[in-house]
Amino acid sequence: MRAAEFLSHSPEETQAVAEKLAKSLKPGVIVCLFGELGAGKTTFVQGLAKGLKIKKSETVQSPTFVIMNIYHGKVPIYHFDLYRLKDARQISLIGYEEFLYGDGVAVIEWPENLGSLMPEKYLAVHLQHKGENSRLIQVKINGF
Repeated sequence: MRAAEFLSHSPEETQAVAEKLAKSLKPGVIVCLFGELGAGKTTFVQGLAKGLKIKKSETVQSPTFVIMNIYHGKVPIYHFDLYRLKDARQISLIGYEEFLYGDGVAVIEWPENLGSLMPEKYLAVHLQHKGENSRLIQVKINGF
């Protein structure tokens, strides 16, 4: 798959698209989520978590105030939310490289805030409002 496009009519459909995609993800893959506030990025991560068999006891939510959450399962998810990141050097302080290129799937909301630290190879997921509950989801492979 080089590029794909889906139209979701509900949060559940967005999660289903992500769940299906998750089944093809391997450790070390970086998924970058692009979209404005409320576009469904965290909803998409919830679907990825289902597909990667994250423990049901772990609630997937936006890590806006802590920069990163780790979810444990068949393959761990390192869920970054860089919305509040003002300087890309801040992320260096948490040793982000071991998570981006480690034994899990790294998922980054607001990856554009990485600036020069943006990875060369990643799976780009663009989520765009198309109505109150509808989203256009575009998936593209970059750098491979």
